[in-house]
Amino acid sequence: MWERLEPILTDPPRRFRYPGRARYSPRQCLEGILYVLYTDTPWLQVPYRELGLPSGETCRRRLEEWQRRGLFARAIAVLHEQLAEAERLDWSRLIIDASLVEAKRGARRSRARSAAAPAAAST
Repeated sequence: MWERLEPILTDPPRRFRYPGRARYSPRQCLEGILYVLYTDTPWLQVPYRELGLPSGETCRRRLEEWQRRGLFARAIAVLHEQLAEAERLDWSRLIIDASLVEAKRGARRSRARSAAAPAAAST
């Protein structure tokens, strides 16, 4: 897997003057991101010392950087292709989170009342 992702998840070149602290490798950060996704551990509770990974905050910042640069979407596409070629995708377990689906303007409203919304107080 890493052989196909390595050319995509590259670090920007370091500055010559004042290069700052050396960055963790992209592979280490990807392993930390995958650990969080697999175990559902909060970013700040990643046992990075025990696992030899960067801190959860470092992994989160790297994930945000990859998303801003469009690299994470490309990496997901590569993984999707690889899994599709191996026939390892199981679409029967697909879940769509409603918080990610756009509500279209002008759409008809549902007549159902939400149980979460409190009733208006009458005066």
